[in-house]
Amino acid sequence: MLVSLTVEDVMSAPVETVSPEATGAAAARALRDADIGSLVVCEDGRPVGIITESDMVALLAENADAESLTVRELIPGELITIEKDAEIEAAATLLADHDIHRLPVCEAGELVGIVTTTDLSYYLPHLSRRTSNWTERIKRPHSTSPSTAYDAPDWTFERVGEGALSVGDAVRFRKGLSEADVRGFAEATGDTNRIHLDDDFAEQTRFGGRIAHGILTAGLISAALARLPGLTIYLSQDLRFLGPVEVGETITAVCEVVEDLGKEKFELTTTVYDGDGEVVVDGKAIVLVTELPREAETQTAQLQ
Repeated sequence: MLVSLTVEDVMSAPVETVSPEATGAAAARALRDADIGSLVVCEDGRPVGIITESDMVALLAENADAESLTVRELIPGELITIEKDAEIEAAATLLADHDIHRLPVCEAGELVGIVTTTDLSYYLPHLSRRTSNWTERIKRPHSTSPSTAYDAPDWTFERVGEGALSVGDAVRFRKGLSEADVRGFAEATGDTNRIHLDDDFAEQTRFGGRIAHGILTAGLISAALARLPGLTIYLSQDLRFLGPVEVGETITAVCEVVEDLGKEKFELTTTVYDGDGEVVVDGKAIVLVTELPREAETQTAQLQ
């Protein structure tokens, strides 16, 4: 059974803090003395902000009076926090979405720790393979296909065939179905069946543990089709679900063109394999493949 890590499992504690009424100079000395990059600003045990070495540098660059300004006046922007029982993928998403590197960790509003991009990189390998500015890579990753907006470093795409689409061409797309993927799909669709989300419940079922949504698993077929040459539009999809996929398992979708139906329409076999190479989803699709907008082709060529 796969075990999910929570923020509490990876956070650092205790946390160096500072009062919002302390001066900027006092905060700078605290950062220096503790040899750390940030202080959590707390009021009555509750975090209200973060002040960093970068904030101190900006203060000096503006020739501001660090002895007269309080930390409260220096706190930049909205404070983003996370609860200690949240899963680490949720923390990674927050850090990326807000382009920040540290999250105060709370329990019922009280500060109990802090989690950073470095902390998470030890447990989420796809983060450690990125550059130090990994939030930038999440927002602007390189796309391998002019028809897709972005890729991620831990996704794999291959195509058999060259030029315009024809019978015998195939595409293969590989991706892990993470805890965040499953919970995000449940939230997006409303499918909160406990077999996907509740360990204790799922352990009592025929599967012996949580499994990914069937439609989420089949979604990799759509991801593969999106990487065909041209703009791919679904016309129909037949599916058979043949086996479960565990949360965290890496699966592969393979789509092969078996018939040119004319008028830019094609029939393809669509198969999804689990991590052991067993077929878990099987079916056929009919798609319409048209030309991409000229701008999409040009932008991709410039990136390469």
